[in-house]
Amino acid sequence: MSKKNKTKAVASVDPEVISGKVLLEQGWQEGKALGLAIGAAQVLQAGGLGREAALARLEVVRQSPADYLGDADLGDLARACLKEASVEVDPIYNADLHAEPLPYRVWGSEGIDPATLDQMNNSMRLPITVAGALMPDAHVGYGLPIGGVLATVGAVIPYAVGVDIACRMRLSVFEISPIVLGQQKDRFEKALINNTRFGPGVEWTGPQEDEVLDDPNWEATRLLHNLRDKSVRQLGTSGSGNHFVDLGEFSLERDDEQLGLSAGNYLALLTHSGSRGVGYKIADTYSKIARDIHPELDKATAYLGWLNMNSEAGQEYWLSMELAGRYAAANHRVIHQRIAKALGLKAAAVVENHHNFAWRERLADGREVIVHRKGATPAAPGVMGVIPGSMGDPGYVVRGRGSADGLNSAAHGAGRHMSRNKALETITKTMRDAYLREKGVTLLGGGLDESPQAYKRINDVIAAQIDLVDIVGRFKPRVVLMSDDPRDI
Repeated sequence: MSKKNKTKAVASVDPEVISGKVLLEQGWQEGKALGLAIGAAQVLQAGGLGREAALARLEVVRQSPADYLGDADLGDLARACLKEASVEVDPIYNADLHAEPLPYRVWGSEGIDPATLDQMNNSMRLPITVAGALMPDAHVGYGLPIGGVLATVGAVIPYAVGVDIACRMRLSVFEISPIVLGQQKDRFEKALINNTRFGPGVEWTGPQEDEVLDDPNWEATRLLHNLRDKSVRQLGTSGSGNHFVDLGEFSLERDDEQLGLSAGNYLALLTHSGSRGVGYKIADTYSKIARDIHPELDKATAYLGWLNMNSEAGQEYWLSMELAGRYAAANHRVIHQRIAKALGLKAAAVVENHHNFAWRERLADGREVIVHRKGATPAAPGVMGVIPGSMGDPGYVVRGRGSADGLNSAAHGAGRHMSRNKALETITKTMRDAYLREKGVTLLGGGLDESPQAYKRINDVIAAQIDLVDIVGRFKPRVVLMSDDPRDI
């Protein structure tokens, strides 16, 4: 056959194949992510997606990689996209501190010490800060004070969220008279003791079940993968410090449609706990990263190091924080389920809210911000929450009024007016127990550093924020279980 008569073999191209050329035409860039996207496309199509559907899925991953870090098929691609999209250098994120703090409103200022105000002032000098507020339970913390609310633009501050990420309250109300607490004292005390665990590092043995343990984001990062086993063992446990499990009386003065309850007195279970070792490790890891990124911060602001939300570290922290939030909610859910089952009860209403968290929200002027509530609770219009007192003082179920000045927030508790060390030095067991006897409270466990005398008066704290929340009901503790260990986690 002559060369003239030879026909060239033309390779046929499957129109369904998603090649690198196709992806480049879709706006992808040369690099590691492109290669991974080609492989991911093959997996998606092998799983039954058509060409256009697979391209659309890949585009979603490219635009929102943090949402897919825990995906078994798309996780590697998501991480590569996140790295390529990272913006670690931006003028606002590396600017100097403002010479003067931005203005912010303080509630209950007469009960807030100068050191706490200094911490809040420092927080309001950050170049990323746009608004703030200080709640009446405020006291000194690390970086942002406890009771501080801080709105930032494009960045999250791990220490402004806190060490115990998503620490929260949960109240279960039972349609049974609280009189039973006196009639069957031993039964109720045993239900608390046998179905709770308190203290640093405490765990349950045996298998644990809850949907949060199957969350795919446990595989999103190496840190979360390594924390998965701890999350199983610590599910349904409480830390030390101010964490508690209380049985008491919930009083509702008028019918409440949102709660679905009529006016009256009810038996109720109130718990305060967080994300345990999982949250602590996440906070510790990313706080150190944030501090390393911002060596320019002085001693007074070192704990306020931030992570750019466009950065890989910022996205990883946000995903981890949100998972810790779901874990903390599950922690309370399991505690309440165990105790209710032991008592043969079913909750008629539940109220829960968490603090030590960050939310994407909008200010009154429309700006999109990250709102950190460290020891402050959400109080947007109609949002319900629980503001506890102390082991001997009542707590309140409240409904938010939505204050723009308060960044839709309220106090998360009574707030300390005495440090733990000061409390241990000045409050005796006799003093504490006499206070509890007067209030009709049985204490099954709790350190002297958590004595009621170490806290601000809850009624003063509530009175200082009447423009932030409306009172719905009142919880009076009767049986209180806490850790005897004074450490925080």
